[in-house]
Amino acid sequence: MSVRDEREPLAPRTTSLYDYALFRHGIEPDGQVPRKGYPLPDGSPPEPSRKHLTWQEARAEIASALTAPLADPDPVRAAEAVHEKARELGMTHRTLHAHTARLPLTDEDAARRTARQLTRTGTTVAAVGIGIALLIRLGEPEDVPCLKALGTLCGLASAASAALDPLDRQAAALLVIRDRDRSERLTPLATAIATGDAEAVRAALVAVPDEPQALLHPRRVAEAADLHGLLRSRPVDPELPAVAGRLLHRMSRDLGRRPEILDYLPATSVYAYFVKYADRLPPTPQLHELLLSTALDLHSGPAALLNWRPRRREALLGGLERLLDGPAWTPGAELPPGAERRRADWIRRTGRRPFVPAPAPGPHPRWEVAVVHDAPDSNSVETRILVDGLPLLPALFGQGLGNAPEYLIDNGALRAGPGPREVQLAEASCTEGCCGALYVTIRRDGTEVVWDGWRGAVGPPPPAYRFDAAAYDAELERAEQDHSWCWPARSTARLIGAGLRERPELVRRWDLDVIWVGTDWRESHTTVVRLAFSPPDGAEGPDGTPLRLYFDWHLPDDDGLPPQDRAAAALERIATSDPKHFAALKGGSRELAESLGYTWPRS
Repeated sequence: MSVRDEREPLAPRTTSLYDYALFRHGIEPDGQVPRKGYPLPDGSPPEPSRKHLTWQEARAEIASALTAPLADPDPVRAAEAVHEKARELGMTHRTLHAHTARLPLTDEDAARRTARQLTRTGTTVAAVGIGIALLIRLGEPEDVPCLKALGTLCGLASAASAALDPLDRQAAALLVIRDRDRSERLTPLATAIATGDAEAVRAALVAVPDEPQALLHPRRVAEAADLHGLLRSRPVDPELPAVAGRLLHRMSRDLGRRPEILDYLPATSVYAYFVKYADRLPPTPQLHELLLSTALDLHSGPAALLNWRPRRREALLGGLERLLDGPAWTPGAELPPGAERRRADWIRRTGRRPFVPAPAPGPHPRWEVAVVHDAPDSNSVETRILVDGLPLLPALFGQGLGNAPEYLIDNGALRAGPGPREVQLAEASCTEGCCGALYVTIRRDGTEVVWDGWRGAVGPPPPAYRFDAAAYDAELERAEQDHSWCWPARSTARLIGAGLRERPELVRRWDLDVIWVGTDWRESHTTVVRLAFSPPDGAEGPDGTPLRLYFDWHLPDDDGLPPQDRAAAALERIATSDPKHFAALKGGSRELAESLGYTWPRS
């Protein structure tokens, strides 16, 4: 940290948060910043709260209060006014920050000067947060030292990292991993980065466990450690290629937000490094899984949307295919038990999917379906739509995965009939009501299938796509017949679901309805049948809604039976025995459960 230039304080005997941050850093014996940052000078007093203020009302009040001060050419006077207005508004600093970041500005130069005055001399979190929010748009390299210092204070790391992102990616990433590392598995890495010792950083990066808790933000880990720089300076490192591959795959696998790989600037170079040097790594089953996962990412995942040089992505896929076809990967006749068996089964089912030759180009856009089960122990199966070899959904939506094949393919949702039909292609992982969903209208127009009427897309309205109807139907028929993405528990679930749709009387005789049949989210190798019981008398609760009980029946795939036999046995048991006697009560009306003699499940 550098000692800042002397500036006129806002009031006598006040200490700016910037000066305080420099002071705290200077007195720490080892210079290390706590995970949640240095405590604020006045501790953590309760923030003002106006609970009944709507988002729109807050935006209007903040615009009315701050527009004039931010256009004032005198930054000292403007900063004093912002301090006063922030106090009068009585909103949390996060609310002030969020709306200021989007505030229309009449004079950007004046606003930039005021932002610098606020960040360098501001004495309250609310006022300094307003200054940081302005620097997200207006910041320049000279603001980096101040933002780095303020980011070490409790509550300011997120805002400071957003302002640093366009100016110093590594500094921004270090703030993020320090602030959000709840497991503290990244503390050694953050400590090593702070020392500036490249060897210490390399050792700490290699030691980061390949676990979701440690790699919630894989792009930030790669940026904070300067992975790209480490790779360039150590082209034959024995361990870094595996680290690079794992981080790239984690960046491509984000399930609930924009995939991080799309924002990792050196991604194409790091992919090239990984493929080039992967043959130096021990040929373990884990590496085979990583190579195949990387191929799936490059073929049909968001990584395909990176700014690749012509034919470069295809060349890397070719390199991965040659690696995976090598003799070291030839599977033995006997599969090992447990997790290794499941990995081997996933490799067998998935191994050729990213290397199937693309159809020859023609006068119409090329439409393809790729159903991807992305990892041996994952419950996630995604229907990926490719147009001319590139994935459509992450380009248009990016808030969640494509819907499951049971929804899009098994029930004929993607088929084009004579009339238009709107189809949901993807839903945000937090539900449509929160962050939306992507819809398209599918219709047949003569010899073409048309996709248009888009709803929920991010960015400019997508174009209408016109596909050759014969090629479209052939590709969809191929996808309907291809169940290679299914592992045994998922196959069992699909067969049970189909059997219950064909014979609804099996559950109706027990006053039950089928809610869902699938695999357990936490244990993907267990089939789950979810049923709902409604009493025949139509009893209702105090609010007038029908009383119901929900039951889950779990069927692990460890009985040695093939899926068709396991599904047949399950259907036979439902036909002859009331599932309420052997399935587990999961929820519903406690009053109804206790009246029927059920023990209410522990939360």
